[in-house]
Amino acid sequence: MDALETPAGEEPRETPLRGEHDALGASFTDFGGWLMPVRYSSDLAEHHAVRQAAGLFDISHMGELLVEGPGAGEFLDHALAGAISAVPIGRAKYTMILAEDGGILDDLIVYRLEDEAFLVIANAGNRETVARALTDRVAGFDATVEDQSDDYALIALQGPAAERILAAVAQLTDVLPALSGVRNYAWGSAFFEGEPLLIARTGYTGEDGFELLVPVAHAAALWRALLAAGEPHGLVPAGLAARDTLRLEAGMPLYGHELSRDIVPAQAGLGRVIPAGKTGFVGEHAPRADARVLIGLSAEGRRAGRAGYGVYRGDALVGEITSGALSPTLGHPIAMAFVDPDAAHATDLTIDIRGTRIPASVTDLPFYRRNS
Repeated sequence: MDALETPAGEEPRETPLRGEHDALGASFTDFGGWLMPVRYSSDLAEHHAVRQAAGLFDISHMGELLVEGPGAGEFLDHALAGAISAVPIGRAKYTMILAEDGGILDDLIVYRLEDEAFLVIANAGNRETVARALTDRVAGFDATVEDQSDDYALIALQGPAAERILAAVAQLTDVLPALSGVRNYAWGSAFFEGEPLLIARTGYTGEDGFELLVPVAHAAALWRALLAAGEPHGLVPAGLAARDTLRLEAGMPLYGHELSRDIVPAQAGLGRVIPAGKTGFVGEHAPRADARVLIGLSAEGRRAGRAGYGVYRGDALVGEITSGALSPTLGHPIAMAFVDPDAAHATDLTIDIRGTRIPASVTDLPFYRRNS
């Protein structure tokens, strides 16, 4: 997920669900070059609905890139940080695409559709960057890269009631066999109004849930069908504001905040995306001695540190917050921050909140973890 804005002089794009959002009274914001719903009712109500029941998110701004061919797996092993060729059909993997020096161009999810076919999901603001990098890197491999982003919409159904809601959608066929086999970071297929539907058990909220890939022409009908089926279960439409506090509680990085071209995976605590001993991929040589590292911070009271606020140890500035909020679920301020390595386990850190120093404790990520 990203936080990049539309370039100056350009109008943000709209998703195929814009009319649905208008009908529901959504407020909008520019996000990743797209005009996206930020809320429908209140940030807190939408956040709590996802934790307690379910929320429905339009994530059609994300990019979808199809990589096919006999050499597709070998190519993606070279182009991306993960061991993609080892992913079984029906499974998915969180990974990254790196620059030559190891900086993060984007974080991705890759689904293995068939033996020689992979679906790469990229962040909206980085779609063109990812497509260009993959296209440049495919030379010499028996594989092709096709940007199919404009052909599909992506809808996220997140929360403990998500599976019950999906099973209740009357227009879905063959969904129960798909659900029975879809574990976390796996996908199954069903049909919506006769059209193929990819159902992935992935998400960006820290809850159980699904991301549904549907042809653009059927996106609005699927959105309405999900809301109707979910009404008895407490489903609400949810916007970017709730999605941001949900992902922060779950310790999930946001591109442009915890991830960027200037950050390498190990700094963000994501060195695990590169398998031990893997070589021969773009960005493998990325030593950055004494670089700042990502930590979680918790504080008391109601005043939360925000992105850009300084982190101090005594009078010394030792870091900067990348994301922060008053946690709706936990009831106290939380934040992620990059700090100097020798401050990563300190017990005397403070956050400068508009001239006032607030004590903060280093906290293991994630801040919140669901029970099941």
